[in-house]
Amino acid sequence: MFRRELVILLILLSFAIVLSACAGPAGPPGPVGPAGPPGPEGPQGPPGKQGPPGPPGEAASTAASYVGDNACAACHQELYTLYSQSGHPWQLNKVVDGQPPQYPFTSLEELPQGWSWDEILYVVGGYNWKARFVNQQGYIITDEPGNSGNSDYLNQWNLANEGLNQAAGWTTYQSGVENLPYDCGGCHTTGYSPNGNQDNLPGLVGTWAQEGVRCEACHGPGGLHITNPAGFAMRVERDAELCTACHRSGAGEAVIVKDGFIEHHEQYQDLTQGKHQTLECVDCHDPHRGVVQLRQAGAATTRTRCADCHWQQAAYQNNAVHRNMGFACSECHMPRIIKSAWGDAEKFTADIRTHRMAINPFQIEQFETITDPSGAEVQVALPEIGLNSACRHCHGAGLGMPKTDEELINVAVGYHNRPSP
Repeated sequence: MFRRELVILLILLSFAIVLSACAGPAGPPGPVGPAGPPGPEGPQGPPGKQGPPGPPGEAASTAASYVGDNACAACHQELYTLYSQSGHPWQLNKVVDGQPPQYPFTSLEELPQGWSWDEILYVVGGYNWKARFVNQQGYIITDEPGNSGNSDYLNQWNLANEGLNQAAGWTTYQSGVENLPYDCGGCHTTGYSPNGNQDNLPGLVGTWAQEGVRCEACHGPGGLHITNPAGFAMRVERDAELCTACHRSGAGEAVIVKDGFIEHHEQYQDLTQGKHQTLECVDCHDPHRGVVQLRQAGAATTRTRCADCHWQQAAYQNNAVHRNMGFACSECHMPRIIKSAWGDAEKFTADIRTHRMAINPFQIEQFETITDPSGAEVQVALPEIGLNSACRHCHGAGLGMPKTDEELINVAVGYHNRPSP
């Protein structure tokens, strides 16, 4: 049986050899089949050598845009309400649909002769002291429409001043000058640039983001802050340099005197005349609350009292009449010798208080005349307050008994020195 199976196997093997010998050549390879699944990941090779660092990429822009004070009000409504009653946002006011601006405590009804509200583009000021007007080409109005050269043209409106018994009325400001440009945007607008012309108007020098001194004029542009309040804090600046960017006139510390008074916006140069220059403006003033609005509310006009530092001087005055009348320190130490709109040289008083404060009890005059390098005679303000300014805005203005120079000096010397027991 076994022999039979072996014979069969040999026959089949021989047949297979014969067939393979007779086969033709191999045909072309068939198409590649689909890839199989990936095999397992092999071991990690050794780390390669680190190449040199590439060039730095372009820095991302962090420039913020101005968004306007209404955007600030969305989160800071209380501060917005307070500041909107101060004078800051009313430095430049656009006339919309021929309607005059609506101020917190004052109103404008009259216009320079020959003009209508439809022809007025802006009102400069108008909050408490005075107003000037800008025409549709951006020029300050100095004459009747289409005319120039009338130096007597009344173009500045001074609001009433009860302290000087002055009713509201017209006066001149560079009257008759042709095409007087409005170039005051640096202190009257927010986001100001001296380049270009706002709204492409020839009379408007520079461009701005918003009229008036708004939130972003002091705190910086808020575009990034409103999108990420926690990530982009707004500027909170206590340094007097921020305020003095506008509350000063010109460079240096020279004080400009005109018509017997210091010109307005001279508070910083005024302050530097004495030791109070070491203070920051915000030590005494809340930048969100103006003096005028606080006075209107019957509130204290400063956040710090003179007596907080000068308590020994405040404790005694050697004049019984003054003590009984309860005069504030500012009545004598901060007389109104700065003029914005109204001033009366015979009464030794104008409409803004000085910040020089120190009284020289032996000095009568406030100003003296000198000859400048060009040979012209000019008035300059003396560093300390003279007795004409400290005393004669009452004693000589019909409010108090007239006093001679000698009488004033006798009272002023040692005024706050309590007599020895």
